[in-house]
Amino acid sequence: MASLSGVRVNLFNENFLNESEQDANSVLTELDKGLRSTKLGVQCEAIVRFPRLFEKYPFPILINSSFLKLAEFFWNGSNLLRFWVLRVCQQSENHLDKILNIDAFVKRIFMVIHSNDPVARALTLRTLGAVSRVIPEKQQVHHAIRRALDSHDTVEVEAAIYASGQFAAQSRSFAISMCAKISDMIESLQIPVPMKLQLIPVLRHMHHDSNTSTLVKDLCLNLLPKYPAESFVVAILDSLTQLSARTLTGVPDQVKLLLDFLQDKRKPVRAQVLKSLTQLADPQCVHAWPKKAMSELIAKAQACEDSREQYLYLNILLKLCDCPLTCHVLLHEQQESVTELCLTCICLDDYATASQAMSILAALMTYSGGDKEITSTIIAIINMHMEGLIFCMVGDKENELELKKLLCCGIKISSVNPEFGTDFVNMLADLITEEIEYPPRNVEMMCDALGALGSHFQLRKFADTGLTDVEPMDVDTMMPSTSAQAALAAQKKVAESPSETPDDDDGSSKGPTANPVLNRLLFILHKLNAIMEAGANADQLHTVEILASVALQSMLGCFIPKEVIECFERCCSKINCWNQYRIARSASRYGQHYLAAHIFSKISQLTVVDKLHFFLMGLAQMGKAECILNYGVEYEFMRDNYELCEPSMSNVTPADSSAAAAPVLKQMPLMQRLESAINLYWQALASLRASSSPANPLTFQLEYLKLRAQFLQTLYMAVTVKNAQIIVPPPAIAGSLAQNSRDNLLKFGHVTNQLRKLVKALKSCEESYSRLYKSAFDADPITLEFLEIAEYQCALFAHIVETISYATPADPPAFLTTGQCPETRYFAACCHRMEQMQRDLPKEPSNAKTISNRHLEIILSEIEVITKTPLCLPRYFFQVLQSTQIKLSVSPQPRSPGEPVLVQSGSNLVIKVEGVIQHYGKRRSMYRSVDAVQLSLTSQLVTPRPANETPKSTTTDTVTLTQTVKPQRDFLTGSFLLPISSGGQWQVTLETYVIDENGITWCTGPKNSMLVRLLEDPAKAAAPTPSTSAQAGQTRRF
Repeated sequence: MASLSGVRVNLFNENFLNESEQDANSVLTELDKGLRSTKLGVQCEAIVRFPRLFEKYPFPILINSSFLKLAEFFWNGSNLLRFWVLRVCQQSENHLDKILNIDAFVKRIFMVIHSNDPVARALTLRTLGAVSRVIPEKQQVHHAIRRALDSHDTVEVEAAIYASGQFAAQSRSFAISMCAKISDMIESLQIPVPMKLQLIPVLRHMHHDSNTSTLVKDLCLNLLPKYPAESFVVAILDSLTQLSARTLTGVPDQVKLLLDFLQDKRKPVRAQVLKSLTQLADPQCVHAWPKKAMSELIAKAQACEDSREQYLYLNILLKLCDCPLTCHVLLHEQQESVTELCLTCICLDDYATASQAMSILAALMTYSGGDKEITSTIIAIINMHMEGLIFCMVGDKENELELKKLLCCGIKISSVNPEFGTDFVNMLADLITEEIEYPPRNVEMMCDALGALGSHFQLRKFADTGLTDVEPMDVDTMMPSTSAQAALAAQKKVAESPSETPDDDDGSSKGPTANPVLNRLLFILHKLNAIMEAGANADQLHTVEILASVALQSMLGCFIPKEVIECFERCCSKINCWNQYRIARSASRYGQHYLAAHIFSKISQLTVVDKLHFFLMGLAQMGKAECILNYGVEYEFMRDNYELCEPSMSNVTPADSSAAAAPVLKQMPLMQRLESAINLYWQALASLRASSSPANPLTFQLEYLKLRAQFLQTLYMAVTVKNAQIIVPPPAIAGSLAQNSRDNLLKFGHVTNQLRKLVKALKSCEESYSRLYKSAFDADPITLEFLEIAEYQCALFAHIVETISYATPADPPAFLTTGQCPETRYFAACCHRMEQMQRDLPKEPSNAKTISNRHLEIILSEIEVITKTPLCLPRYFFQVLQSTQIKLSVSPQPRSPGEPVLVQSGSNLVIKVEGVIQHYGKRRSMYRSVDAVQLSLTSQLVTPRPANETPKSTTTDTVTLTQTVKPQRDFLTGSFLLPISSGGQWQVTLETYVIDENGITWCTGPKNSMLVRLLEDPAKAAAPTPSTSAQAGQTRRF
């Protein structure tokens, strides 16, 4: 026991927020025990835990009772407890509006203002200032603050100044009334200088009234000559800038004032001026800048000799480039002076300033759209200095931020200037593949930049060509593209004979493909091999993953050569399973399913966790299914005879007897490919279901696999229609049936009905993709775009079949997206190719349409295009970067689960709904946020009405009520009055829909249901029922 005497015993559960079995009441009870402890340290520890409790359970009842308890301790406790209560109020600012009894809370806090202890009064003022959001117009608090400003105690006056700033920002009346008081205190000779410096920032909140803001502005301008000290000038200029930014009317005068102060000899003053100009360069203020302000700013920047101040000047110009209006002025009117300034800064030894100057040139280039006539001088400067700056920075890890900024500039310029992009890719590839060891983080950034450039060139490669006769896809008719094989062969030829260079007779030196990253694939593979042979450390593993992703991205839509597969196998043999999984994940996202299935199958045998094993097995089975669809052979045959599956080898016939003994590539017919792929998809679906759990339900993954299998089954149905045309000829009475029904296409018999069933199945797939889209609230934009294109593909194929099987088909679906990343644009290019093939349909009048072999051959060709196009899995299938969950509490609740809620006859049921929005992930609301929540309550009669009850004409067996509520600090509440005054047992269902900031409704909320039983009316039950004998007697009597 002696060894434990120095250990502090913790009376609380440290991980109470991570334990699901503890509810809010039990946690609050636990903290309440700490508050009632006799030890001061335990009480303080209990108080500081309240902010975490509020974040976990932001319910108004809990927050209200908690703050009332804290106010009680503030009233009766010591100054130390008051200090920690103040900290809780400051940290829980988002939950202050959930205090229900605000008057009782303020009354207990305000009681301490009458204390004789100035420290207690100061803590009271600061606490009242911290809760000023919910009590902005409390006159007694306003009066206490004014009285405290006249105190002789410094601590109390400083607290009153803090409270003045807080209330002035919230209350218009307080700001107007305190303006004269603050100005008198600043001009008073009795107030010490440090306190005046604290009073000046209060003036920035006097923007509620135009007259008050003008008065404050004149006061600050009068103070500038009276108090020329450095600290006063800095504080006054900062307050004036904040005031002008809020009122907007004083921006022109403030900009002129700041430009005049740039001539000040004191460096801190100039730094504050430049900082203030940066704030006024925001989009809401920049439109009010005077016309000559930018030219004066550039002239002063050229006259500046301090590199750090020049960086601040350039930062202002860079913010001005974000606004189209000012960027147009800088590009067309001030281009010569801007380029001269940037050229001067680029030549300095300060890399931060040089990178900032390059950012300005890149912004101007991006705004111009790559117009060579306008930006010829700018691109010349960039070509001259970009490569040298990167070479100087790449070897030093201290220049990480500057190097990142330069790489971003290069990516922006490449988006509007492909020639520069090609040279930039070659330069980065040379740097990465050099034998010189650079800092790992710098190498990672260069690999990331290479991937971003490769993405840009892939977008250009798969760009829509306007649906002309030119093929928009870089894929062959029946097999994936051989571009990677051609690029690798050309690079080998150059490597073997470096003296030979490609011919430039055609005016192009870009190599065999349009993607310069693919033209450097051989060097990327050599770099991967070099890293693996040298023994990759922990810092280089991420670089290996990025390089593998860059190589896979460059081969999107291409058949991976044998050399690349061998390189990846060597890499995977020397890295851990997690890195192998990340490489396989990249392969699945870029449509290289053979490599993904190979790696997933390998690491699934190495895991010891059942759920992980089933998850990896499901991914491997899905990859094997896509291999069958893309290449026409099974995964096992492709693994053992990979070279035979290459497109260039598929049509080669063995010439001698030894070659004839080797395995021959025989592709599976279309129906067999679809059947095998569907079976594998159902197996993958079962494996993923086995890997799911209540904590990780894999809802999107399971639904996506189910939809893919459903779509493939629909394609299988379309193939059977072709066979049915041969096997089942039209019956003899088909002509008369068509004549009687006035449907000319019915004379073709069974085929017409099957095609129309196919249309319904395709439209069902389209609706399923639409529902999946609506449920993916947390998905990234690329995943949503992918689902949108998949929905369009189903609609397009349905329209093609409908054009064949109906005399007057509906209008074609509209294509609203073009693809913002290489995977989705490649998918969109497949849809464009389907549209091109639709043009081959025979042109026939609606009253003389036919269904011939030509029509069905086009349907089969469409299916071949769909199956031969590699499927790129969306990112949301693997990664959830944003997670938003809504937890609801519905009252009343039954006494025990499964029992109904009892309601008295003749009364309506009041249902109250409370909910909490919980966010998980690196960044809250990364893609979209919850703006409102729509609650839909549906009640349906389950049991039949009693026989003796006659329903009213307005009574229905189903009642639907809808209410839209706005969340307040991630808390929502709503109530319904449910009219169920008649009937028996009702099923009540509450559905939740999320509405984002753009007004889009998402079907992603939870669903609750309960049973409600209406009790019988005692008066009706007690009423006597006439007997059978009495009824008989009455009949005999009358």
